[in-house]
Amino acid sequence: MSRIGKKPIDIPSGVEIKIDGNTLTAKGPKGTESVTFRDEVKVSVNENQIIVEQNSDDRKANALHGLFRTLIANAVTGVSKGFEKKLEIVGVGYRAAMEGTKLNMALGYSHPVIVEPPEGIKFAVEANTKITVTGTNKQTVGDIAAAIRGKRPPEVYKGKGVKYEGEYIRRKAGKAGKK
Repeated sequence: MSRIGKKPIDIPSGVEIKIDGNTLTAKGPKGTESVTFRDEVKVSVNENQIIVEQNSDDRKANALHGLFRTLIANAVTGVSKGFEKKLEIVGVGYRAAMEGTKLNMALGYSHPVIVEPPEGIKFAVEANTKITVTGTNKQTVGDIAAAIRGKRPPEVYKGKGVKYEGEYIRRKAGKAGKK
């Protein structure tokens, strides 16, 4: 059995869980998330806990046991608390601003970089250099944050660009010059 898969998932107050065939739907104050699981695992709800069990003892079922337990736990956390990723913009003249729901960034290009949020994702900008990506789906939040970072990744000589909050950028020395 998977060590992660054995752990029951606590259902926070305000979250409703519905199981319809191979689909689990979690509905909470932040939104709704669905997880479609495979036949190798069985999902049941007992009082305030979700229990994920595997139907067989083979290796594939063991791997899927832990995977679907984690996906269901992320869905429950997403609809109750939500997920967020914070990004920082470093560089002279680099800045971000909100235009309605769109994120408008000046990243040293001849044109502004505009990012539209997909459904369920929200952007927030603080002090022109800090961007917060929030949503209920952990994977989508991470993908959008990575896409924003990919517009101008931090460079190794001065550290200019878009980076995750707290990310360490290994610096290179550059040219030493003659004496």
